[in-house]
Order: sequence, then structure tokens, then C-alpha cells
Amino acid sequence: MAPRKPKAQKPKAKWSGPVKRDGLPGRDEILEFIKTSPGKVGKREIARAFGIRGPERMDFNRLLASMSEEGILSGDRKRLQKKGSLPSVTVLEVTGRDDDGDLIAKPVVWEDDGERPSVLLPVRSARGPEVDIEASIAVGDRILARITELSGEDVEGYRFEASPIKRLPREKRRLIGIFRASKRGGGTIEPIDRKQLRSWSIHSGDEGGAKDGDLVRFDLARKGRMHTPQARVLESLGNPDDQRQISLIAVHAHGIPDDFPESVVTEAEALTEPTLQGRTDLRDVPLLTIDPPDARDHDDAVYAEPDTDPANPGGWIVLVAIADVSHFVRPGSKLDREAQLRGNSVYFPDRVVPMLPERISNNLCSLREGENRACLAVRMVFDKDGAKRTHTFMRAMMRSAAKLSYQEAQAAIDGNPSDKAGPLLDRVLRPLWAAYEVLAAARDKRAPLDLDLPERKILLDDKGRVKDVVTPERLTAHRLIEEFMIQANVAAAEQLETKNTPVVYRIHDQPSKEKLTSLRDFLDTLGMKLPQASTLKPGHFNGILARAKELPVADLVNEVVLRSQSQAEYNVDNIGHFGLNLRRYAHFTSPIRRYADLIVHRALVKSLRLGEGALEDFEIGRLREVAQQISDAERRAMSAERETVDRLIAAHLADRIGAKFTGRIAGVTRSGLFVRLKDTGADGFVPVSSLSNDFYNHVEEHHALVGKRSGETFRLGDTVEVRLVEAVPSAGALRFEMLSEGSKGRISGGHYAGKQRSKGSFRRRR
Repeated sequence: MAPRKPKAQKPKAKWSGPVKRDGLPGRDEILEFIKTSPGKVGKREIARAFGIRGPERMDFNRLLASMSEEGILSGDRKRLQKKGSLPSVTVLEVTGRDDDGDLIAKPVVWEDDGERPSVLLPVRSARGPEVDIEASIAVGDRILARITELSGEDVEGYRFEASPIKRLPREKRRLIGIFRASKRGGGTIEPIDRKQLRSWSIHSGDEGGAKDGDLVRFDLARKGRMHTPQARVLESLGNPDDQRQISLIAVHAHGIPDDFPESVVTEAEALTEPTLQGRTDLRDVPLLTIDPPDARDHDDAVYAEPDTDPANPGGWIVLVAIADVSHFVRPGSKLDREAQLRGNSVYFPDRVVPMLPERISNNLCSLREGENRACLAVRMVFDKDGAKRTHTFMRAMMRSAAKLSYQEAQAAIDGNPSDKAGPLLDRVLRPLWAAYEVLAAARDKRAPLDLDLPERKILLDDKGRVKDVVTPERLTAHRLIEEFMIQANVAAAEQLETKNTPVVYRIHDQPSKEKLTSLRDFLDTLGMKLPQASTLKPGHFNGILARAKELPVADLVNEVVLRSQSQAEYNVDNIGHFGLNLRRYAHFTSPIRRYADLIVHRALVKSLRLGEGALEDFEIGRLREVAQQISDAERRAMSAERETVDRLIAAHLADRIGAKFTGRIAGVTRSGLFVRLKDTGADGFVPVSSLSNDFYNHVEEHHALVGKRSGETFRLGDTVEVRLVEAVPSAGALRFEMLSEGSKGRISGGHYAGKQRSKGSFRRRR
């Protein structure tokens, strides 16, 4: 390329660099080239662009050096940029949101002095590829973005705006730790992840305002000639020593959106209650809400009566009414974007992180007793054998006849009605139970996976500390509501298929071959066999579970069978639901707390032409991506909930170091044993190095550690006594010392005893 003569320009003051000559670009031209170039710009790229050759190189190098010395350029010879500016395309880290719900990001790479500049990612009202990308971006994500430098700071102080090009793969876990300050500045970060044992150093100036003992979010960068990893505090999250903030560790560690942006709350507050126009009037139907006694929102109500149609003798009509969230949360609105970002509500022992603002979840869409509420209802007709004959969906207006707890409804049926439940017993409750008996018989014939895994519940005192750990009784009232909801979910999936409307299914695949092999190895140790059928059915597993009831380890077998199952998920491709033994299934009954249900509501409104709030065309093209997002959000919530329980229990036991406990071996690895305590269900670890003076082999097929010399054996399911030697509440970690001796003799002759708790419930996440 021949050198071109630069445009005349006004010389900059205080510049004592080389005299300009033909072919040497001016400063403004260099800055404009850097600003407008789509890729990386270094010395070589600038020289090639302006045709710098031979003797011009020395003056060119001096020009760049002078610009760097004066603070006009920053970077090194391979990457140059205007001081205080950003490349036209760069990687950003999303650090938060403003009151309007717009995302705020900072550059991942920032070589200049001072704080990283904030970059605004404004919410777009239009629909297109960029909006689709934005919908999947959450705080904590990293994105590749196109940068626009504003002519000056806007009213909120932003100098840069960005348009996302793509979201980069998410970190499995965000970097969270406890900051320990040094007297000379800087300090260290102690990890809270039980799998991460090392600490990270913090240089003075990288503390980010954190105080000693604060929970912080940090980033790692390689600095210095040796490229030693150094941590930099990005955000202080408070002090986790206060147990009332223990759930915040999981919230921030998993990047769960916590506070609602002001614009989302404002949009929710502006909503008004719908009228009866265009809705079926169900206000005189005595629909009931039956929920846990501490439930704050009530999104489903039920009613049943005998079918008087002579063509259906012994049949039943069941009505399930669900809060009409789709009327309030419209596609593309700020409320919708926020709900999709969250995916679901997250339930911690000390708090709830809701999917929707309180104005919706606890007011407009909570089916309160005696108040008119908009709903989407399904009327289902069953025959005397529990087979569904027809179903009809309708948009309606209802008024709950009563709010009952599971225990209150069950007590009424059992002969101890409360003042509220008594008048409803013959008119409403008994018909509900009679209809359930018919549906239960059909369910038993269908033979879904019948796991018996009671869930423990943590009770907290007024200071947020663990008061007790209980196992609530599983009542017929629970099973009734569960079965009615399953039938409504099936009806929704069938309705949408009939109308050829896109569906986000709730699918559950068969167990993998690898998991089945592991399960068979375990069952062999109990003398039990799982059929080698090419296509297993839930009934095959139910046979194993039925036989296990005669053993002292029935609950252990239930958990191992649960572990062998695939995880349920959302998908636009239907493969059925293995656990429920259903050919089609979709979530319809909880749109307040699950985005998947809201999508199904919109699809029903669209397919049946029920009015506003229907699924829109731009959503249909994104359903596969959204299904994956909400599946990920569900797994994120499950992990966060489980870890918070572990931290609360660890804090509860922290002052009992040295105490003895009875437990059950719940996991066996080469490095040691996981023991689950009988009373609290807490999990702790016994390192193999702490066992008796022997070398232990891990016999994987028998889920056992076996002493090479002594033959002493510790196996999955063994009841043992342990001593607590360490508790780390911030990591939810417990370490035990084994007090029991292992069994002796042949490994195939071990004995299982005791009781074990399930970490999770198939029933809960069906």
C-alpha cells in the first residue's frame, strides 16, 4: 500500500514528538483507526494500515511511545487503544442491573489505571436476534459485545453502550469466598466451596472496599512475570457470620437474581384486576385451596362432584383452577423478561426468592379466600375407573370458598373438622376424597415409580437459627392435590397437541445403561435382581421397592433407585415421562413459581383463542432455548437449596464439636466415607486416612472400603457411630471421626440396618 498524505489537523499542545512527514499518520487518524477497527489493533496493524515502511518506522515508534507517555494510548505493542476507551468488540462481565432493568457490565480486560468503566446494555423493545441473546443473559455472565462510545457521558454517567453478540459459556460456580484483610493492605480470600481448599492472595488496591470477614465475589487474573494467579474483589456481599444471611451465600454463588429492578416493580404495581367480561363465572363454585400451613401464595384450587350424566355412571367431574398469570405477565414485558431470567422461585428455609414480584405472587395471582380472582381452569370428566373421558379449558373468574392446610383438610376427613372445615365436609371435602379414590385406583393401574422418600424440613427460630429438623407426615391430602395437578398437567399437554400448538414438555428419560449397571451391582449385594429387559418400566423398579419393604434398609434402596433415575427436564421434543409412566406431560399448575407453566398458559390462550396474553410468534422460535434455560435454572435452584440446608445444619452443629452421633454410610469413595446423621440428616465426611491402621481398597461394585490386612469393611448403608471433629458453616462442611468398627468376613455377607434420609425427592421435582 502506498503511503497516503494525512489530513491537515490542529497540532496538540505540549507535544514534543517527531516532526510530521509525508506518510506518517496523525494522532487523530491513529485514534480513529483504533476506534473503528473491528478486531485487535496493535503496532503492526497500524503500520500496515498506513503503509509505514523503512526509515518511517523509527519516527512511527516514537509517535506511539509519545502518545502512550502522555496517556493518549494504553496497552502494549500487540494491543493498543485510546486511553480510557474500549475496543469496538470486547468481552464484558455483567455485574448488575439498574432501576430500569437494564444490564450493567464491565470489561473483563482493563489495562488502564483506575476502576473499570461501567457499560450499559439497554433493554430493547424490538424483537430480533440481539433481544433473544439479551433474554438469556444474567448477572455474572460473560458476553462478547459490540461497544459504542458515546460522545459524552449520559445523564447517568455512562460513556459506553453495548450490544451483545453472544453469551459465553457460564461458569459452573461463581467465585465466592471470605476476605481476610492484612494490616499492610490487601489480604487473602478463603474459599467457601468444600471442594476448593486453596486460598488466593489479594494485592493492596484490589480489596474492592471489602472488610475483614466479608463474603465477597472475586475474579482471578494472572499477573507479573511469573503469571501468578491473583484475586481481585468484585463485590462485597455482607458478612456471612449472621445466620440470617446464610442463604445469600448460595444466592450469590449460583448467580440467582435476588432483588427486582425498580422498573419491574413499577410495572407490577401498575397492574389492575381484570373484569368478568370474556370469562366463565365460577364464583359460586366452592373451590378450595389446600396448601402447607405456612404458604404465602395460593395458585391452585380444586373442586369435585359426581357426574350426573346417565352415560357416565359412577363418574366424576374434577375442576382445577389455576391463577391466570398470563393475563398479567405479557410476552416481552419487563415482568416477562425478569420471570424468564429467574426461571422459577427458589425456596430456602429462611426465605423465598420469588420468580414474580409480591404484587403478583401474593396478591393479584394468589387465590385468596373470599376474593374474586382471575383463573385458567380445566374441567375434567372421569369414568368410574378413573379414565379421563373429556376435558375443557376456560378462562374464568373464581372466589375461593376456603383456605385450608393439608392437615386441616385431612383432620376433617378423619373426623376432627375445624370450625372452618366443618361446614365444607359433606358438600366439598368428601366429594374431593371420593373422586381421588377413583383417580388413585387408575394411578395404581398405571404404575408410576412409587418411591417412598420422606423429606425433612428445617424449622428456624426468630433469629434465623435451626430450632428443629422434622419429617412431616405424608397425608392423603397431599396425594390428592398431587394427583389432581398431574391430571391437569396431562390435560394441558393433550390439549396443545390436539391443536398443533408448540409445547414445552416436562420429560423424564429412562435410566442410562451406566446407572442401571451400578444399580444392579448394588442390588446383587442384597440378593435382589433387576430384570435385563430391553425397555424397563417403572413397574420393574416398583417390584424391587416392594421387596425392599421387608428389609431393614427399605429407605436406602429407595434412595439408590432414585439415584439411578435420569433427571426430569423441559424440552420441546416429547419422549414422555418415565417416572410418572405418561406418554405426554407438561407443567400447567404453578405459573406463579415456574416459567414453564406460564408458557403453557400462553399456549393454551393462543390455541383456544381465549383473549390477550397469548403465546406470540417471536416466542415460538425461542422455545427450545428457553426450555434449556429454565431446566438449568431449576438445577441451579436445587443446588442452592441443598447447599443452604447443609450450611444451616453445619452452623447448628458447630458448637457440638466432640459430640457422638448415630448415622448411616450414605456414600463410599476412594478418599473416604460420607455419613448421614440419623436425627438431622446432615452429611459429613470421614477421610479414609482417619480409619484404623490399615490400607483400605475401594471395592466399587460393592460400594465398600475393605481393609487390605484386616478385612474390616465399611459399606453403603451400614449403621455407624461417629464423632464430630470439625464444622465449617460457610462451606456447609462437617468432618467426622469413625468410632464403629467395620464388619468382618466375606464382603458379600455384610448386614444392612438403620434408617437413611433422601437428599432429594423424585416426587417434589416430578
